[in-house]
Amino acid sequence: MSFPPSSNLPALQGGLLALMAAALFGASTPLVQKLGEGVGAFTTAALLYAGAAVVGWLLRQPIEREARIRRADMRWLFAMALFGAVVGPVALAWGLQRTSGMGASLLLTLEALFTALLAWRLYGETMDRRVWAAVLMLLAGGLTLVLDQGRDGATQLWGLLAVMAATAAWGMDNTLSRAVADRDPGQVVLAKAALGASSTAVTALLAGEALPTVWKAAGLLVVGAVGYGLSLRFYLLAQRAFGAARTGSVFAFAPFIGAALAFALGDRSGSWGLVLGGVLMLIGVVVHLSEGHQHEHVHEAMDHEHAHTHEDGHHGHRHNPMPQCSHSHWHRHEALTHKHPHVPDIHHAHRH
Repeated sequence: MSFPPSSNLPALQGGLLALMAAALFGASTPLVQKLGEGVGAFTTAALLYAGAAVVGWLLRQPIEREARIRRADMRWLFAMALFGAVVGPVALAWGLQRTSGMGASLLLTLEALFTALLAWRLYGETMDRRVWAAVLMLLAGGLTLVLDQGRDGATQLWGLLAVMAATAAWGMDNTLSRAVADRDPGQVVLAKAALGASSTAVTALLAGEALPTVWKAAGLLVVGAVGYGLSLRFYLLAQRAFGAARTGSVFAFAPFIGAALAFALGDRSGSWGLVLGGVLMLIGVVVHLSEGHQHEHVHEAMDHEHAHTHEDGHHGHRHNPMPQCSHSHWHRHEALTHKHPHVPDIHHAHRH
């Protein structure tokens, strides 16, 4: 079976989508710190994901273009909401009020480390020597940041540890989301965000957190819509294109965007330790993205439903007339053995 010229760059589409997700989320971190001053952590999380839920609702696709969420997907969505829409944003909101926006932004790069390790353990995604080197660089950079900020007092240290807990929670969320990456991303964003917003709102009320001002609430809703809702949609599309670990690695550029914005907003808390940690993390991201992967592999016969085109070398079934754009329906893949550059997308989940 022949492949289009673009198959020599199998990660290009996924990489661009992940970069868009990273840019939106990265810019949100210092904005959440500014808007969340004096606002409870659960209230902040509820407003962020309420905004994300609105975006999910608006971006749902018709059934002929994207696969619907099924009842069997709900366990994944509940777990994603727990880690990604409750534990992650609450820990981040709490930590951002106790540490610098620049240090917290850079530490979020560790999300890529947790995502890569979990994708390797749970899904068998490839982890060669280059990827392991990248993981070690990310870990070294994260430890450098923690040690550097810890010198500024216990408050800074506890704040960074809370941010690190958020990265671990989002790493679990990222890995779990691979199970629903072939579903309509608008529906996934809506379901996850609605579950997260409702649970954190109830918790905020039970905890007696004060209501924010109208302007702060509106600002957090907008940041949640763009930096969480739209970013998550791009992230899911990227994960569909080239797997959880690689999407997480590209997404690791988000903290550098956040740190740059924090600097532009007046955060001058940087130090040489912070610079060293950031450089180590940046090297880890670049090393991870320079990985190449090609070998002979087997596709087992399978039936499934997801959005696809007929130009990727894996969808040879016929239509009358043949669709000219992406579409979704139940279809069958016959058994196939071939060799070409690939990444662990939904058609290349084989173990190594």
